[in-house]
Amino acid sequence: MRARTHAVLAASVVLALAAGPLAAPAFAAPSAPVSSSANRKGPAEEALRAAIAGLPNQYATAALVRVGTPGGDWHGSAGVRDLADGRPAHPDARFRAGSITKVVTTATVLRLAAQDEIDLDAPVQGYLPDLFTPEFEQPISVRHLLNHTSGIKPGDGFGDDFAEVYAHRYETLTPQQVAASAIAKGPEDFVPGTRQQYLNINYTILGLLIEKVTGRSYASQATRLVLRPAGMHHTYFPGTDPRIRGPHNRGYQAVERPDGTTELVDVTEWNQADRWAAGDMISTTADLERLLTKLFRGRIVPQPELEEMFTTPAGVPGATHSAGLQYQEADGQVFWGKSGARYGYSAFIGGTRDLSRTLVYSVNSTDAKGTARNPVVDAITAAALR
Repeated sequence: MRARTHAVLAASVVLALAAGPLAAPAFAAPSAPVSSSANRKGPAEEALRAAIAGLPNQYATAALVRVGTPGGDWHGSAGVRDLADGRPAHPDARFRAGSITKVVTTATVLRLAAQDEIDLDAPVQGYLPDLFTPEFEQPISVRHLLNHTSGIKPGDGFGDDFAEVYAHRYETLTPQQVAASAIAKGPEDFVPGTRQQYLNINYTILGLLIEKVTGRSYASQATRLVLRPAGMHHTYFPGTDPRIRGPHNRGYQAVERPDGTTELVDVTEWNQADRWAAGDMISTTADLERLLTKLFRGRIVPQPELEEMFTTPAGVPGATHSAGLQYQEADGQVFWGKSGARYGYSAFIGGTRDLSRTLVYSVNSTDAKGTARNPVVDAITAAALR
């Protein structure tokens, strides 16, 4: 790719990625050495090392990166495990994968469709009659949920800003409560399948659908149908457990004090059961790389169901989301991927469909849910696409 294309793609291929507080002052914490392993020539190793060097800084406290190219692979880590003691970041750490969970949920639904247990064209109202009210007259297909064209409004949470939700971080809001609150608001004023609105509620309802047709928990079915076939042995669904089990790098959120200074609040422990099938999975970069490669190679979801993940809805203006993924195009190449963000943790998996270029990372962003771009994330993406 040309240099200009690198910059354009780095700024656009990963949408909704973690961002950092641009005005936050640098904090005093010991810098950990960068560790990496290059299997063979291929990735821009020097640029990748530079992208994650100098952590922790005001934008991130740790980063884990895996890049794959035809000429070789590169794995790197930098930053600290814990700001309190400054130990180097664990290179195989577990982290909150956020909305990357939707990739697993999609693959679970598509495998059930391949087994004729779910009809993608069937109205979800027929599967979950006790959830929907008579106001939902227009049929909402399972496919509409998968590609975010359902017209279902978002469900309720514990609040709208960090202070509100942080105060409730050990409390439980069930997926059933979230779904019921969304349905109680009535449908949007458009015909399902004609507009695309990226919302977690679509995947919360898909989780309920999985449980209804199988008679088993979402976590058990996603593990059976996706995690095990993908070899994701260090990935799990925490449910109401606020902890991250196993080795992990702690997550922090930058919060402005009344006097205008910034403090970093530890947000590692958090009960995120309400995100469930839409965003409550704990994983590792190695496991997510396995998911990406085996999924794209057709080893988890068979054809023709796999095509759903590489097909955006026809006739929907501006649609970039398929079932579980999102695409960006630059210099004639199409990249498919999925980002995820929970407070303290930003993650991404993606690549070309032929896997000639892949990127998986976890960045402990200090403003993971913010709207401003994160320079660490941008530097990683630019270096990975060289």
